[in-house]
Amino acid sequence: MSKSPAVVLSIAGFDPSSGAGITADLKTIAAHGLFGISCITALTVQSTRGVAEVRPQTGELVRKTLKVLLDDFHPSAVKIGMLGNKDVAEAVAEVLAEARLPNVVLDPVLSSSSGAVLLDEKGIRFLIDRLLPLVDVITPNASEAQVLAGVPVTSLEEMRKVAHQLHGLGARNAVVTGGHLFPPTDVLSQTIGSTEQVVAFAGKHVATESTHGTGCAFASALACNLALGKNLEESVGAAKDYVNQALRQAYLVGKGKGPINHLFRLDSQND
Repeated sequence: MSKSPAVVLSIAGFDPSSGAGITADLKTIAAHGLFGISCITALTVQSTRGVAEVRPQTGELVRKTLKVLLDDFHPSAVKIGMLGNKDVAEAVAEVLAEARLPNVVLDPVLSSSSGAVLLDEKGIRFLIDRLLPLVDVITPNASEAQVLAGVPVTSLEEMRKVAHQLHGLGARNAVVTGGHLFPPTDVLSQTIGSTEQVVAFAGKHVATESTHGTGCAFASALACNLALGKNLEESVGAAKDYVNQALRQAYLVGKGKGPINHLFRLDSQND
């Protein structure tokens, strides 16, 4: 019998086009050789052309799903993505507070690239006040960090400042992703003792239209690498490299903004 892989739990919305959300998370987890389990927080009506409708689950259903899963599995890491509303966020926070799970990564999905609201105002407030202190690392992009901290984020220096602001809001560690920069650069700010240590991860721009779900993939890959026993800095670097390779090997799917190639490692194995 083969050795059982580490388990990673994804708590996120369902994207029927499989570019982001639960299905993309499970592909990312599988690409890292791990076993993925999941709890759907919301259903969406969307394609590569954008999000048309969002239907959050009830907090009760999310709570029951997570408790049943955690009675059966012992996740080595957790990735939290789209929550949808305060009711769902409260359910997730309640379970996290009880279970004390390791390596919890929060990707604060607030809106889609097409403009659809993916977390209501009350949910955002609850995320900041109650959920943020329960996770190990938060991974907002520049626009999400700006909403959470209330400060502009357009440059590398401002990314460093907003990471400091996020610590003040209760974040233990923060990765502000900067795909908008040239070159694309992510900033990790981690709390070590009573000090903040900041590390910048510069990358290379990839010319592709298939960029849907990069934030989901980064957060999921980060959780996977933490589950594999890497430290936070190593995990950020590995997650950034995974997304870069998935962008480079993306293909055209659909008529809008296509997904990255989450399973590019399978392609290389078949060569």
